[in-house]
Amino acid sequence: MRIGPYTLAAPVVLAPMAGITDPPFRSLCRNFGAALAVAEMVTADVRLWNTPKSRRRLDLEGEPEPRVVQILGGDPLLMAEAARRCAGLGAQVIDINLGCPARKVCRNAAGSALLRDLPLVRAIISAVVAAAGVPVTVKMRTGWDAAHRNAVTVARIAEEHGIAALAVHGRTRADGFSGTVDYATIAAVRRAVSIPVIANGDIDSPARARLVLDQTGADAVMIGRAARGRPWIFREIRAMLAGTPVPALAAAEVRDIISTHLAALYSFYGEAIGVRVARKHLGWYWRQFPTAGPLPAGLLTTGSADGQLALAAALLADRIAAVDRAA
Repeated sequence: MRIGPYTLAAPVVLAPMAGITDPPFRSLCRNFGAALAVAEMVTADVRLWNTPKSRRRLDLEGEPEPRVVQILGGDPLLMAEAARRCAGLGAQVIDINLGCPARKVCRNAAGSALLRDLPLVRAIISAVVAAAGVPVTVKMRTGWDAAHRNAVTVARIAEEHGIAALAVHGRTRADGFSGTVDYATIAAVRRAVSIPVIANGDIDSPARARLVLDQTGADAVMIGRAARGRPWIFREIRAMLAGTPVPALAAAEVRDIISTHLAALYSFYGEAIGVRVARKHLGWYWRQFPTAGPLPAGLLTTGSADGQLALAAALLADRIAAVDRAA
C-alpha cells in the first residue's frame, strides 16, 4: 500500500487517539510493527497552538517516515493554514478528521459532524490538498447516523479532490463506539474508489484483522483501542498476515515493555505529567493479567516516577511469579 511516495511495510497502522498516541506510544507501536502511526489530532486554529499540550502534539522529532499529523476543524481556510504549518513542522502526510464523534467536537461543526455538510467537506478537502504540499488522507465514519450513511459519497468526493488514502471506521457518529461494526459499508467504499482504503473498528486480534481484510477488501487495517496496553498486537497481526507463527509474549517481556514505556513517558513529559499519563497506560497493561484483580491504589496515587516504577516492578514480579507457578 502506498500513500503518495510512501510505501507502507505492512498493512497495519495505528489510529490517532487523543491523549494516547503521543510520541512515546507511537514509537512503541512502530517498534512492534505498525507501518504508520498517526499523531493525536490538533486543532486547525493555529492561534491555539502556543500551549504545552499543542506543542507536544506537534513534536515530530526523531519520528520515522512517514510522519502523519491529523488536523481537526470546520473552516476551510483555517484547515488549509494548519496543513501548511504542520508540513512546515515536518509532517509528511496530513490527515483530515471527519470521524471524531465527541460531543464537544461535533458541537463546533467538526469531526464527524462534517459528514452532514457535503459542500463543506468538499471545500475543506480541496483547500487542504491545495495548501499542504504533502499527501493528504481522511479518517471518517460511515455517516452521521443510520438514516444518513453516506460514506461512499464522501469517499468519492475525497478521491475526486486529491485525497491519497481513506481510513473508514465502520460506525456512524450516532453509534459512538458501541454496536456491531458495519464492515459492509467499508467494503462498498473500497469498491467505489481506487485510492487505498484502511478498515477501522473493533479489530482486536490477528484473526479479526484477517477476517476484516477478507470481508472488506481493504488495503490495510487500523488499530486503535486494542493497542492500549497491548502495543505488540501489531507484531501479532503482521505474523498472522505473513503466515508465520504468532509470537508468544512472556510475562517478563511485558514487564520490560512497561518499564521502557514508563521511562519514555517521564522523559517526554517530565516527571509530574509523565506519572499522571502513565497511570492510564498501567491500567490498560494490567488487563494483560486478568486474574490479578484491580490495579493497586498506590500506582494511581503516587506522584513520584521512581515510586511508580518501583511499585510497577514489584507488582509485575509478583504477576510473573504467579504465571510461572501456574505453568
